[in-house]
Parts: sequence; structure tokens; C-alpha cells
Amino acid sequence: MPRGTLEVVLISAKGLDDNDFLTSVDPYVILTYRAQEHKSNVQEGAGSNPQWNETFLFTVSDSASASELNLKIMEKDNYNDDNIGEAKISLDAVLDEGSVPESVYKLVKEEKYCGEIRVALTFKPERNEHGYNEGEESGGWKESARDF
Repeated sequence: MPRGTLEVVLISAKGLDDNDFLTSVDPYVILTYRAQEHKSNVQEGAGSNPQWNETFLFTVSDSASASELNLKIMEKDNYNDDNIGEAKISLDAVLDEGSVPESVYKLVKEEKYCGEIRVALTFKPERNEHGYNEGEESGGWKESARDF
């Protein structure tokens, strides 16, 4: 697995279950990649269609065995926060291609659909000591060596 930085742009969600009878839902997202965790801002009173437009950075290393990002939408509550639903996103495509455009992922709770979340992903490989991305060829040195 390559080394570098994974950038996650949390855009929005829609169709969230509004189970709070007295007030509207105040959702936030917990983003987890391996042992790294970030938390979005709480969108107070956003109801079932919150907008975040927040960016989060995760460090990806060679030893990483997990190639999955977990997004858990929570409802901020006065007593204890409730899990609204979660999405698991495979990172294989973004690690191979470098970016995945804004995409919609299904939110699931107890194997039932409970809304969707919109996210964009970008992977920036770490450059080695020679200034090249991992796996990138230095290019042309063999051909130029024959001229000497």
C-alpha cells in the first residue's frame, strides 16, 4: 500500500431518519481510518439533509492493512448521542487513481437503508528522498548513460 495523505471532503447527507420528536436532528459525522479518527461539526437543527463542506486529512502508510474509511453519522443529544447510520468506503480506487469525484454512499443501520452521504476523496502520495512518488520512474537515465 502506498504512503501519503488521504483527503476526505465531507459534503452532505440526505434522507436521514428524523427520530427526534421534539426537535430536529443535530447530526455530525465520525470519520475513522485505522486508528485515526476525526469528528465533523454538529449541524444544529439541520434535520434530515445536513450540509458540512468540511475537509479531513488521514495519514496512509505502507503497513496499513485496512483500506476502508468508516463514516458514522451521529445525532447530538442532551443525554447520549444516537447512531443514525454508517457507510464503509473502500479506498482501493482512490489509492490507485489518486482521486474519486464527489460520490454518494448508502448509510446503513442494522442492515437497513437509512439515508445517504456525499463525499469526495483524494490521495496525495508521499514523495521519496529523490523527489519522485513511490513507484514513479526517474525516467531516461539508462538512455542517457549510453551517450558517455
